[in-house]
Amino acid sequence: MSRTNFKELLEAGVHFGHLKKKWNPGMTPYVFMERNGIHIIDLNKTVSMLDEAAAAMKQIAKSGRNILFVATKKQAKTIVAEFAETINQPYITERWPGGLLTNFSTIRKSIKKMESIDKMSADGTLETLSKRERLQISRTREKLERNLGSISKMNRMPSAIFIVDITKEHIAVAEATKLSIPTFAMVDTNSDPNQISFPIPSNDDSSKSIRKIMEVITDAVKEGLADRDQANAEKAKAKAEKKAIEEKIEETTEK
Repeated sequence: MSRTNFKELLEAGVHFGHLKKKWNPGMTPYVFMERNGIHIIDLNKTVSMLDEAAAAMKQIAKSGRNILFVATKKQAKTIVAEFAETINQPYITERWPGGLLTNFSTIRKSIKKMESIDKMSADGTLETLSKRERLQISRTREKLERNLGSISKMNRMPSAIFIVDITKEHIAVAEATKLSIPTFAMVDTNSDPNQISFPIPSNDDSSKSIRKIMEVITDAVKEGLADRDQANAEKAKAKAEKKAIEEKIEETTEK
């Protein structure tokens, strides 16, 4: 059974593409028609490709690996942050830090710097510094938080990236491609879907459309996380039962 349907996507405005003059030929298979100079996306294909992407993301979440969500455009930032936080996944909604993936070790150093400042604040070290030094450190901390705070717990490279607007986030796409990291993305009619592992033909400019796609994707991730928790619980139960049996056997042997 599909996670969504034609009607739901239609009501969310997922079918609205860009002006014909901004059309990318790579999107030809996913364009249903042109109306008043605007391309209309084939929602039947969107349903199918969204299901495929959601199933793949569910498996990634089930395996316990991270998925990085990326969206820096105004109408997507708040929505993506909101959904990413509900599934405890890292996200970038401010400027993409160049080299986030290709130079991950350097980015981790910046995150550790932020953690070091927090430690200085907690143990009182900051109070021993001059007012000017405290101000400089505070500004550094604010900048780091703004750009890297949402990925501060990302201790290892993400196993996949979800992107809203691959044209705007072309650097993120390029870095992921270079490192062979699977990419999932909302791809509008002005973008090239061939750059993405799991493209989802959809309107990436409407907040309503973005929210609908994010809803489906995060629900799939939640299912994966739930399956993982259940599997871990079953393993723990089996381990406890095995230990209990071994202890019982040991007691019997001693008697």
